[in-house]
Amino acid sequence: MMQAMFKQKGATFSVDIVADPAAREFIEAHTATLDESFSKVDMSEKMRRRLSRSNYIFSGMKTFHELHEAFPSMFDENGNRKSFERFLKDVRSIDQTYNVNYLRAEYNFVNASARAAAKWESFAEDGDRYNLQYRTQSDDKVRPEHAALNRVTLPPSDPFWEEFYPPNGWNCRCSVVQVLKSRYPTTPHDEAMGLGEMALQRDTKGIFRFNPGKQEKAIPDYNPYTIRRCRDCDIAQGNSGKLAAFIPDSELCQACHLVRVCERNRSETINHGKGIIEISHLVNRTDSDFERLLSVARHFAAGGARVVLTPKMTRPATFEYDCIYGSLRGTRYDGKCPDLKIDNYWYEHEGFSSNNPKNAFRNMLNHGLKQSNRIIIDRPNLTDAYMKHVINQRIKDGQHIAELWLHENGQL
Repeated sequence: MMQAMFKQKGATFSVDIVADPAAREFIEAHTATLDESFSKVDMSEKMRRRLSRSNYIFSGMKTFHELHEAFPSMFDENGNRKSFERFLKDVRSIDQTYNVNYLRAEYNFVNASARAAAKWESFAEDGDRYNLQYRTQSDDKVRPEHAALNRVTLPPSDPFWEEFYPPNGWNCRCSVVQVLKSRYPTTPHDEAMGLGEMALQRDTKGIFRFNPGKQEKAIPDYNPYTIRRCRDCDIAQGNSGKLAAFIPDSELCQACHLVRVCERNRSETINHGKGIIEISHLVNRTDSDFERLLSVARHFAAGGARVVLTPKMTRPATFEYDCIYGSLRGTRYDGKCPDLKIDNYWYEHEGFSSNNPKNAFRNMLNHGLKQSNRIIIDRPNLTDAYMKHVINQRIKDGQHIAELWLHENGQL
């Protein structure tokens, strides 16, 4: 990542470096590290995806700060650019600070948040049938201010849990359990809120006043890498429809905007057979052809391929298009949106129903070859010999056809 930044020209920091492929790879690696902290925690897949999304945005903003802090080290006291070796040596301390020291606390915090979020999911299923009770570890490591919250008992619907649901600080080990209403008296709301204020008195910025289960976020929007007004930002609150029209007014907002666009264009990764399947978050899983595409993906992934399912994009912003289809730039398919990327090649899948299989075959070829020279079609009721004849004739006529696969009953 530092190598990518070093290659940039000019003496002014460019926020766009956050979206550089090397930076995105770094953000993904950092996100994967945080995600690993709750890989074995039992929760819904929806919650797991939301927490991972939160980790990505957090990792992206942390990366912005890391790059911003490292940038001045590229120049010596006379304003001249250092050698890369000297620059890299000078920024080793930044790597140690951010990606070793800070990361330990962040990893533990995300783990605690994820466990708390998973518990909240199960609490929500019961509504107010049971009360919730705050519990500490009851040992000599418990912070005195947190100890004051021990045994606070309230129904899940009480606003107390929106602000003081654990974790309530870095390396906080507190938890919440369900209790029978008949067994423990309910704590008066005002008394509980007062104890909560005392417990978080050292959190002068109010960073930890959030509920990871209700907000479906492992780390709050306001954290050490953002600012207070990020907590109330429309985009941070999930109004992604405003993302495209958002005009950033500071470097921090610009970085956040880029990170969120990158996150929206990233993929869910599924291990299958010897390979992996990546499904872009923008793919509409309710589309009629989604299951057929997934069947194709499974076929190739089983043999060890990396298969990416990609979305259809109508007049996307250049940056958004490049995030997914950047490798098509400069080719005859620049601007197109093929359905799949299998290892390093793009493929288009076509299915066409018709009482006339020859018409269906012709239409699938016509439509598919506009997107890629490698196409996968739902097999029409035609012989291999006939289809090969048509393909060879098209090649003689100048059409570029590299591969054609027939998809039938989940097999190719």
